[in-house]
Amino acid sequence: MARLVLVGLPATGKTAVARALAQAWHCDYVDTDALLEERVGSSAAQYLRHHGEVAFRDQELEALREALGQDAVVSTGGGIVTTPRARTLLAGERTYWLDCELDVLMERLGDDDRPLLAENPREALERLREQRSAWYGEVSRARIDASGTLDQVTQRVLDAAEEDVT
Repeated sequence: MARLVLVGLPATGKTAVARALAQAWHCDYVDTDALLEERVGSSAAQYLRHHGEVAFRDQELEALREALGQDAVVSTGGGIVTTPRARTLLAGERTYWLDCELDVLMERLGDDDRPLLAENPREALERLREQRSAWYGEVSRARIDASGTLDQVTQRVLDAAEEDVT
């Protein structure tokens, strides 16, 4: 079982925070996108473009199952919550939702290859937030403000995890 799982929109810092938490706890971190890429032999973006979202979500679910079986901090892809099976798995874990304002997300995006945000990233993020917020809330023990520095966000997650245990 994973030590902690992070969910949230693209660019909320899930991978960076997972790495920092793993360092603080002297354990591994696992990124479901990286596991997916190992499984399919291409980038997550390429796989999504070539095989479609349904096939991508199936592969993502398998990566999530693998990640949750490890004693690690897990960062997930932003859309992991879109499938009921993934939400069921996440609801049984110590899952935390990283969230911040759209302006912060836009600053962080840069020129990453994110097919679901390609045409108009701001509009896409607004649409994804509207679609996914209820699902993030459904699987998470707390919503964490992901604006600020990596150290600040990591501390917020550590504080929430500590409160969750006590």
